[in-house]
Amino acid sequence: MNLLLKPAVTFITSWVVLSFSSPSKEIVSQVPTSPITKSKIQAAILLDVSNSMDGLIDQAKAQLWNMVSVMGKAKCDGETPRIEIALYEYGRDDNDAAKGYVKQISPFSSDLDKLSQHLFSLTTHGGREYCGQVIYTSLDELTWDTASNAYKVIFISGNEDFLQGNLHYTQACNEAKKKGVIVNTIYCGDRLQGIKEHWNLSAECGNGNFTNINSDARPEDIPTPYDSTLITLNYQLNGTYISYGKEGTQGLALQGSMDMKNRAFSRSAAVGRISAKADTNLYFNGSWDLVDASSDDKSILERIDMKTLPDSLRNKNKSQLKAIIAQKSIERTNIQNEIRAISAKREIYINEERAKKVKNNTDQTLETEVEKMIREQAKRFRMNIE
Repeated sequence: MNLLLKPAVTFITSWVVLSFSSPSKEIVSQVPTSPITKSKIQAAILLDVSNSMDGLIDQAKAQLWNMVSVMGKAKCDGETPRIEIALYEYGRDDNDAAKGYVKQISPFSSDLDKLSQHLFSLTTHGGREYCGQVIYTSLDELTWDTASNAYKVIFISGNEDFLQGNLHYTQACNEAKKKGVIVNTIYCGDRLQGIKEHWNLSAECGNGNFTNINSDARPEDIPTPYDSTLITLNYQLNGTYISYGKEGTQGLALQGSMDMKNRAFSRSAAVGRISAKADTNLYFNGSWDLVDASSDDKSILERIDMKTLPDSLRNKNKSQLKAIIAQKSIERTNIQNEIRAISAKREIYINEERAKKVKNNTDQTLETEVEKMIREQAKRFRMNIE
């Protein structure tokens, strides 16, 4: 959203380091990444963080897992596209006024743990919501793919007048068209009010869509008979990771802390994250996990500093380590297969529950609207989403 993989995803994010005991030991010159594929999905999420947007931020925290899961189901010529997500905030008065109160939180990345961490770090304050500025800034700063078959998309969400700021939205639209980026606008509030405040101008920004959401609606949290089993399997899954390098300790700790934060936030966020972690097209940690790194580079053990491994493994020889890695890889695959099978049953259960109360629940949320847009727009790039 492997974001990660074996076919699929690389995280270019802001979100690794390899420090070893001495300069001579810093021998891993390249961080393993997932294999390059022919197609790509790049999504920039631009969130209004002015005072009234706490609900929007909450929806974004939960939405991340659904969004990457939907993207992970895409296929182009039988391959899963590489997926990269960037995050911006706008509307904070304590951000740089010279930059239109816009701030990049993360460049394009496939590191789901760090993306989730960034979302949980967002807070509201101020604001002056300069939509044209944040769209243009994201188009100018990010490394957008130049391939014609790349699905490049911006989702900007907020309220207040779309035309605020010194940089007119048409300048941003021209840049979007030049780079082949679709711009979707999501107004937080009444649809007619959103049109009155010019949020429906997205069609001029690369054939995008305009919609509105109830940003105060709590992300849906339907309990299912499968949740506790998935949470147990997640603990087992985490046990298959072997940290290495300077980033190993940090990566392992972040994985655990994001599990806890998502679980504390909501059941659906926690289980959505677990489902994403079971998808090798979405969750790949070769920069700090020896199992993922070895799947990309069979010679990785020849180039790492053994002192950066967990204490229990530092005195193992290479043959012993290879055997341990192979066993952990098998365990991980089996656990991920089980998570995927149970997640599929959970999804069926949730869809049935939603169908029962669809007449009583007409709230559009960030999750529902972003998924609709992705499913429709990906088809323009010969991407089929299951």
